[in-house]
Amino acid sequence: MSPEERALQLDFFVRMAAIGASLLIALFVLLYLRTRDRLKARAWRVGIGYDVHRLVPGRRLVLGGVELESEVGLDGHSDADVALHALSDALLGAAALGDIGQHFPPSDQRWRDADSLDLLRHVAGLLARKRYYPVNVDLMIIAERPRIGPRVPEMRQRIAKALGIGVDAVSIKATTNEGIGFVGRGEGIAALATAIIEPQ
Repeated sequence: MSPEERALQLDFFVRMAAIGASLLIALFVLLYLRTRDRLKARAWRVGIGYDVHRLVPGRRLVLGGVELESEVGLDGHSDADVALHALSDALLGAAALGDIGQHFPPSDQRWRDADSLDLLRHVAGLLARKRYYPVNVDLMIIAERPRIGPRVPEMRQRIAKALGIGVDAVSIKATTNEGIGFVGRGEGIAALATAIIEPQ
């Protein structure tokens, strides 16, 4: 092989190596961009909420947006739905938007006896303005009575509709406090909630 042929062969290999390296770099860049977009799409944020109200005569008992038969109801400025209040706090916390006390203060008469489903829809609107949307929510209602289990499907449907998510993204569980503390003595009802939101 002549020196000219060797030079051409070497030049060919150098060019092929350069093309291969360019393709490899392009592939890495593409994989990086796709991974970055997926991670961005999954930049979930988590919030927790807790609420408790006393049980008093002469009030309706509303939990999870559903009115239950009871001789006593929860005392509060709105309908005192502890489940939806805990959930609203969880959603606001996930978006770093404060708590329900800031957005619906007891001093504001607009919210007196308000339906907490309306408060929840308002919270969903606040999140949407920041381009956050619920992924799923999970609630735990702690009460000695009444029995909550039979009404859970209706609660899930109402919450899902208020938030604009599927029923399968709404979990509600109920338990007692085994006779311990103010909840165990039937003096009040408490609720815990977690919420996951994502940007869009």
